[in-house]
Amino acid sequence: MGHDFLDLAGRTAVVIGGTSGLGRAIAHGLARAGADVVASSRRSDLVASTADEIEQLERRTLRITTDVREDDSLKRLLGACVDEFQHVDILVNCAGTTKKVAALEMEMTDWDRIIDVNLTGTLRGCLIFGEHMLERGWGRIINIASLASFVGLYQVVAYGASKAAVVALTKALAVEWAPHGVCVNAIAPGVFPTGLNRELLEGTKRGEELVMRTPMKRFGDVTEIAGAAVFLASEAASFVTGEVIVVDGGFLASGVNQ
Repeated sequence: MGHDFLDLAGRTAVVIGGTSGLGRAIAHGLARAGADVVASSRRSDLVASTADEIEQLERRTLRITTDVREDDSLKRLLGACVDEFQHVDILVNCAGTTKKVAALEMEMTDWDRIIDVNLTGTLRGCLIFGEHMLERGWGRIINIASLASFVGLYQVVAYGASKAAVVALTKALAVEWAPHGVCVNAIAPGVFPTGLNRELLEGTKRGEELVMRTPMKRFGDVTEIAGAAVFLASEAASFVTGEVIVVDGGFLASGVNQ
């Protein structure tokens, strides 16, 4: 299998939550692989700066804000992309939120918000863009899972529940849409310091424990997530669906490290 199978030239990608952290790194990676990339989020300043970076990579883009909690917002994004590019081939659902709080102290409003963004927001993206892909008979959807999809992490009950459900959602949609040319997969990142979690990780006991449990003995760099996304978006992954690719420096494989 040659390098051309990883070439995304002629493809259009939408990265929701693609203007910071892992989403931004994935947007950059897809653009470097040849795709035109629209990175969208709620913040217009980050949408603009990420679009500038994509254009510096000599790829086309749009500047559109999006809120995954609103169907109409996602429909407007899809419509604008179809008007400009005629089609959307690749969707990456990266929008996410979390809050560290003891389960008994968690407000139900926080539970509802985290589930709505991480799980239902992912579902909204899959349905709205997936319908377009099913009509065309080709598509790649990449959802973002987590280590918390598989193991319990301390005091992030809502986050863990939402990310475990993202894996189940990914598999269910993969089975339903596989006969129609649409592959649905997920990436489960290990520990990557980003704006979402940096204060929980850097210089903390939690961060020290996570590094200790990671066989590579370090956090990931956000650039190290892009390769998995390029693979799943490409023809190289034409027979891959319903899978979760873990990019975690060995965390989930680890039992005893010494």
